[in-house]
Amino acid sequence: MKKILVIGDSCRDVFVRCNAPRLCPDVPVPVLNIINQTENEGMALNVQANILALGCPCDILTNSNWHLMTKTRYVHATSNHAFFRVDSPVSAERLAKVPRNLNYDMIVISDYNKGFLHEEDISLICSMHDNVFVDTKKRLGPWIRGARCIKINNSEYEASLPWIDSDLKDKIVRTMGNQGCEHRGVFYPVQEEADVRDVSGAGDTFLAGLCVRCLQDGDMEAAIRFANKCASLVVRHRGVTVVDPKEIN
Repeated sequence: MKKILVIGDSCRDVFVRCNAPRLCPDVPVPVLNIINQTENEGMALNVQANILALGCPCDILTNSNWHLMTKTRYVHATSNHAFFRVDSPVSAERLAKVPRNLNYDMIVISDYNKGFLHEEDISLICSMHDNVFVDTKKRLGPWIRGARCIKINNSEYEASLPWIDSDLKDKIVRTMGNQGCEHRGVFYPVQEEADVRDVSGAGDTFLAGLCVRCLQDGDMEAAIRFANKCASLVVRHRGVTVVDPKEIN
């Protein structure tokens, strides 16, 4: 069976669910009463979890201090309205050394730009393997030319426009939220309207679906449509969730 290696920075996603019965009398902010707290493995670890859920064997290479890195969201327990997010000041430990034996059918780079991977690391990985899919928060440049596919969201795409030439553009899958995504001038809308409750982690699920489906036969169009479907399923749930294959028609 084909196998994937995910390389990237990870964290803990923490959700603190609250109610807000009143405003603070001295400053115009809500007073939050904590009801409960949940957490899960986030970022690259969430990509791996989604790949595994879709039935594909997957290993991961991530920062050893991921459990110290947190994204803590305070959200209303009933409406799921987000009050604010607090990120820990801890940065990801940098990848000590790119492994020389990348004996996998696909390499997936989930780069949240938290310090684990530098541009030269990603460039080296792309030069060592001919099937590298990259999702990066970094501004694109010549260092990413060796990737087979680059998944970025619309704001990241616009920030990178001065460095995107025709070669890079052909490799980009640009996600645009509930509008779907674009690849090589073709727009792929979301096929069915979703009752969106939380978009947290949806990009990780999209990346996982894209890679798993593309690994099957290399059909990028089918992979994008499958990834759209996967992402549209997880946004119906609160928090960062993993796609359920039984929900995919």
